[in-house]
Amino acid sequence: MTASTAGAQRFREFKMPDVGEGLTEAEILKWYVQPGDTVTDGQVICEVETAKAAVELPSPYDGVVHALHFDEGVTVDVGTAIFSVDTDPGAGPAADSAAPAAGAAAAPAEEDAEPQGRQAVLVGYGAAPASTKRRARRPQPGAAAGVPAQPEPVKAALQAELNGRSVAAPVAAAPVAPVAPAVVPGRPLAKPPVRKLAKDLGIDLATIAPTGPGGLITREDVHAAAAPAPSVAAPESETAAPAEAGVVPTAARERRVPVKGVRKATAQAMVNSAFTAPHVTEFITVDVTRTMKLVQELKQDPDMAGLRVNPLLLVAKAFLVAIKRHPEVNAAWDEANQEIVYKDYVNLGIAAATPRGLIVPNIKDAGVKALPQLAAELGELVATAREGKTSPAAMSGGTVTITNVGVFGVDTGTPILNPGESAILAFGAVKLQPWVHKGKVKARQVTTLALSFDHRLIDGELGSKLLADIAAVLERPKRLITWG
Repeated sequence: MTASTAGAQRFREFKMPDVGEGLTEAEILKWYVQPGDTVTDGQVICEVETAKAAVELPSPYDGVVHALHFDEGVTVDVGTAIFSVDTDPGAGPAADSAAPAAGAAAAPAEEDAEPQGRQAVLVGYGAAPASTKRRARRPQPGAAAGVPAQPEPVKAALQAELNGRSVAAPVAAAPVAPVAPAVVPGRPLAKPPVRKLAKDLGIDLATIAPTGPGGLITREDVHAAAAPAPSVAAPESETAAPAEAGVVPTAARERRVPVKGVRKATAQAMVNSAFTAPHVTEFITVDVTRTMKLVQELKQDPDMAGLRVNPLLLVAKAFLVAIKRHPEVNAAWDEANQEIVYKDYVNLGIAAATPRGLIVPNIKDAGVKALPQLAAELGELVATAREGKTSPAAMSGGTVTITNVGVFGVDTGTPILNPGESAILAFGAVKLQPWVHKGKVKARQVTTLALSFDHRLIDGELGSKLLADIAAVLERPKRLITWG
């Protein structure tokens, strides 16, 4: 076995996996380890955010963290190496290994080698040849990757570029090996808290002139960059009518935030759904006084002890009972094969507002679950979503969805279908209203339901029957027994 082969087996890289269905990238939210830390197989190394959820990634190796290839906040393509582990740290320094043999899976020398006089941290292993494109596209991180500080001439060159000067002369004069340093010249220097501040304020670090030692960007630099720029007076011939005294220019009162993550995925999905599936929305207002009484009774039921019982639980059960009576609504449109796919299972999605945006995890096989089991899974689903820990699998394969707009005090809405699903039910606020009950006007608890459905799959008659049955169950919840 050659030294290069041994090194390649010793240093193992972990590549960003496709943690969802066909996702192409993920943002590194947080590193839980640093270079030099000992890790074990299965230990969580970092947290990443995909277009669907935040996911924790475990190490598949035992050993010592060798390098973190990207900073927090960087979006990385699936298949790109994000960290490496030394699986045989007792074998001695990496520099003891021989240079890679021809054809070995070694990282490009011009990007991974260290300056002269320093230990080459990537000798004997590296990214596969296919990852060369990735390194050409994305700058290599500095401190987060565990790379030693650069020699002063290189740091001076970086400072010069940040100040708008040519860097050709300093780099040419730098006493480094005939390869480029691991840190790409021009990358802004800033500590992680400063990077986070810039990200929160929507400021590009590359546009900031640093004032800290060694070209370091400080918090004050970021705040200064975020401050409104002074207005420049236009030539007299082009000057419009003078602005009213004290009025701040419009541009200074606007913020621009990059569209990514859950927000980007939601926007794309809603546009695709709205302009692909022909939506029809129907409404019904219903007296749910008996259902609200049943909610209070169930809270005292020993079989529901420790479970979260609320009106949404019974609305979900009513929806499932109505689908059981009209199973043909539980279908999907296959455009490629020009087929309608009827499903003998119901994966019930629950639209959940989270700090990262709207997500729709679903309860698998919800149609066959008893009320206590449905309550347990609904409570777990909501809690997991609020913590940002929903798995991509939990948000895939939904067939129908409920969105509870009533918690925001909204009467109802016209919900857009979750892509690939046949129907979505909006549950509005329950309010005490005058209502004709047994021939007399009484104060009753009333809500409005809205059902949007794909008109390619569900005709108006079928959609109307489905919505009417949901309302009928909520009006007289004993139908959960007689119809269920």
